[in-house]
Amino acid sequence: MLLISCPNCGPRDETEFHYGGQAHIAYPESPNDLTDREWAEYLFYRENTKGTFAERWVHSTGCRQWFNMLRDTVSYDIHSIYAMGQPRPDLNTSGQSSEPTQPGEFTQAGDFGQAGEPGLAPGAASPTATTPISSEGV
Repeated sequence: MLLISCPNCGPRDETEFHYGGQAHIAYPESPNDLTDREWAEYLFYRENTKGTFAERWVHSTGCRQWFNMLRDTVSYDIHSIYAMGQPRPDLNTSGQSSEPTQPGEFTQAGDFGQAGEPGLAPGAASPTATTPISSEGV
């Protein structure tokens, strides 16, 4: 079980917190001007990083405040906890490398996706590719 250090309440058991998704996703400036495709990308398309990942968390049974956390999705190590609105801390200044540590290990979603399309497996169809839709056989 994780011990999460709430910025307001101090260290607490992970059962007091709820995960809120990827951090640093800006709300669209003019949501009414977005196409259905752009709105769907904002709502559902997120990175699926193996390694250090910026997440949002809320202390739901304590102070009920949101905060950001840098957490390793493989080892569950918490690298940093910081307030909402603050930029993501740079961990590379401490000598850590963003390069894979073992052959075949990926550290970011973009390592195996197409340029501009993080998270796609090799050979997967691009989500922007148009595929004819048919109701035959339904």
